Amino acid sequence: MKIQIFQNKIELGACAAHEGSEAIKAAIKERGSATIIVATGASQFEMLTQLIREDVDWSKVTAFHMDEYVGLPITHPASFRKYLQERLLDQLPNFGHLEFVNGDVDNIDAEIQRLNNLLDGSHIDLCLGGIGENCHLAFNDPPADFELKSSYHIVNLDEACRHQQMGEGWFKTLDDVPEQAISMSIKRILACNKIIICAPDERKANAVKHAVEGSITPNYPSSILQSHANTSLYLDQGSASLLNEKINV
Repeated sequence: MKIQIFQNKIELGACAAHEGSEAIKAAIKERGSATIIVATGASQFEMLTQLIREDVDWSKVTAFHMDEYVGLPITHPASFRKYLQERLLDQLPNFGHLEFVNGDVDNIDAEIQRLNNLLDGSHIDLCLGGIGENCHLAFNDPPADFELKSSYHIVNLDEACRHQQMGEGWFKTLDDVPEQAISMSIKRILACNKIIICAPDERKANAVKHAVEGSITPNYPSSILQSHANTSLYLDQGSASLLNEKINV
C-alpha cells in the first residue's frame, strides 16, 4: 500500500479526491467511461466534498455503492442511498448513473441477484472506501469471507460495527442499528483496478495498524488490502498514531 499521512482531514480528503479524479479521468480517456465504487460514512465526508469539485466529466461515470442496511428506508438519516443522493447526485446533476443498493425491498435475495448480474465480472476502475473501527472493509465484519466470488451478499453486523454506527450519530440507540446489511464482497473490492482508502480519526488507529502492519487475516478484514497492487491509504495523525513507521506529508 502507498501510505500518506496528513495533518488534518481536510488535507487528507483533498488529496484523496484529486488522486481519485485523476483515475476517473484516465479511465474516461482510455475507454470513454468510468465505473467506480463509492463508500459512505463519516470517513468520506471531506473526500466527497472535494471530489465533486474536481474537473471530471461526470456524465460518463457509473457508480455503485459498497453497502446498505437491510430494512432501512431511503428516508432514514442513516440510509446510504440518502447519503449519496445528497452528497453526490444532488451536487452533480449531470452524473451518469448511480446504481442504488435497495436494502428495504421485500425480496432481498432477488435484489442481491440483480446487483450481481450487473456487476459480477465487470471492470471497475476505482474503489473509494474506508476502514471500520473493527477493521471491516465495506460491511465485511470479522471474520470476513475472503473467498466469496459474487459481488454482493448479506452480512450480519457484529456489535463493534453497530456501536460505531451509533457512535457516529447515525442512530440514537444500539437497538436502532440494523443487524444485517447488503455488502460488497472482499473479492469484488480487490478486483477493482485502483483502491483509495480514507481512514481518518484516532478511533481507527488500532484497525489501521492491523491493516498495515499485521498479517493478512479474516479477523482483520482490511489487512487483505496488503495484497492489492494499487492501493492508496490516506491517514491523519490520529489514525496513523500506532504505526511503527510514519510517512508525513
